[in-house]
Amino acid sequence: MEHKIFVNIFGGLLVITSILDALKYEIQARKIISAKSSKNMSRRFINWALLNDLVKFVYGIMIWDFYIVFTSVLSLITMIRMWYAQYLYYPYRMRGCHGFKRPNILLYFWNSITPNKIRRRL
Repeated sequence: MEHKIFVNIFGGLLVITSILDALKYEIQARKIISAKSSKNMSRRFINWALLNDLVKFVYGIMIWDFYIVFTSVLSLITMIRMWYAQYLYYPYRMRGCHGFKRPNILLYFWNSITPNKIRRRL
């Protein structure tokens, strides 16, 4: 009986701290949107954070833990919003030029996971 109480207490703490984690990504997305530039934001950071929460989500589904699934979905939603804001406001090389067209989102994703030494500058 005591074990179940501790599980529920720590599950509640996990939800609270995950709300704060999701709030962190929401604040970053708002900063990018208000500055209209993601120049100082690391794309690698958000990619690793997305990968971590995707793995956490799949693991939560496999063992069916409500707390893990709920918190990973909450974080994934705000991380995807931040990732998309970075895509919209990334400092592309030809931004501001006549006829500028933002690259395909898949090309942007591939470029964001490729190391700087071998990637092509967008």
